[in-house]
Amino acid sequence: MADHSGYQEIPRDECVGLLATATVGRIAGTAGGRPFLLPVNYAVDGDRVVFRTSAGTKLSGTAFGRVAFEIDGFDDADRSWWSVVVEGVASDISDMVDEQSTKLRSLDLHPFAPGEKAYWVAIQPESITGRRVRPPADLH
Repeated sequence: MADHSGYQEIPRDECVGLLATATVGRIAGTAGGRPFLLPVNYAVDGDRVVFRTSAGTKLSGTAFGRVAFEIDGFDDADRSWWSVVVEGVASDISDMVDEQSTKLRSLDLHPFAPGEKAYWVAIQPESITGRRVRPPADLH
């Protein structure tokens, strides 16, 4: 339900569904004591988000650390936008041999950025939240 400001909380199940509709999001973490926010191609399996990267900021700032991952979208028809945020712990699953990691590495995930992306990072969500914003009817 939308409040007077036009903000509407998106239920978790719908947030998980929205995660499956896109292939590019933003990963936020810290590396060297400094925050970063970078775009990544990603895939999902259920509520698990996975992305590939090379050695560098994304890997050093996410592997076994607390992260946030965000996607958003815009609906031209009704001039609304939505945002989904996954908060959790990221793990480098590149060499993991457990069933879940093997399954995640089998997802169809082809990064747009050039170069070898040998590392697979998965986010175990602790929370998945979202909200939608619709402008007042008189602005349509």
